[in-house]
Amino acid sequence: MKIACVLLCILGLGAFAPAHADTPAPNQVVQGMVDELGKTMDVHRAELQNNREALLKTIDAIVLPHFDIDYASILVLGQNARSATPAQRARFAKAMYNSITHRYAEGLLKYTEGRVKVLPFQGQLNDKRTLVRTQVVLDDGKLVPVDYAFRKTSDGSWKAYDVIIEGISYVTNYRNQVAAEIAKSSLDALTARLESQGADALKSMEKGSP
Repeated sequence: MKIACVLLCILGLGAFAPAHADTPAPNQVVQGMVDELGKTMDVHRAELQNNREALLKTIDAIVLPHFDIDYASILVLGQNARSATPAQRARFAKAMYNSITHRYAEGLLKYTEGRVKVLPFQGQLNDKRTLVRTQVVLDDGKLVPVDYAFRKTSDGSWKAYDVIIEGISYVTNYRNQVAAEIAKSSLDALTARLESQGADALKSMEKGSP
C-alpha cells in the first residue's frame, strides 16, 4: 500500500466532533481539505493534468497548511533527530515533503468525491494525539481503513502528522528506512539525495519497506 499517496490524495471525514470556539476540530480540518480538493479538481483537473508545477502548488496551498511537516519529520528521524541541528532538521523536512509530493502528485488528479466512507468520531479530543478514522473505497470495491493522527500546535490549531493505513504508520514506515539510509551514509547525504533525486530517491527507499 502506497502510504504517502493516500496521505496526499485521499482525505475525508464527515461527522463533526465538538471543538473549542473558533478552532476547527481535526475532522473539520480534513473536511475543509476534502471540500477544497473536490472543488479544485472539478474546475481545474484538465489544466492541472498538463501543468505539473501548478499541480504541486495546488497541493502546497490546500494540504501543506494542515500538516505539521516539521513535527512529522522529527518523528521520522527518530533518534537521529537528537544529533541533528535545527537547520538539518528543517532541511530534511522540506526535502522529505517535496520528495513525497513529487512522487505522488499525479494521484491527486484522480481525486473524486465519494471515495471515502466516513466513520463517526469517537472519544474525546486529545491535544497530543487525536485520531480521525475513514475507510477508502478502492476501484475494486475493497474498503481500506485509514486513520489520521492530529496534534494541537502551540498556536492552538490542529495539524495532522501521521497517517495509518491498514495498521501501517506512515511515520514508522519511513523512520525505519531513514534510519537505515543514515546508517549507510549520513543525514546530510540522505537529505542531499532527496533534494537532487526527489521521487526516485523516495522510490528506492520504499522498495526496502516491509
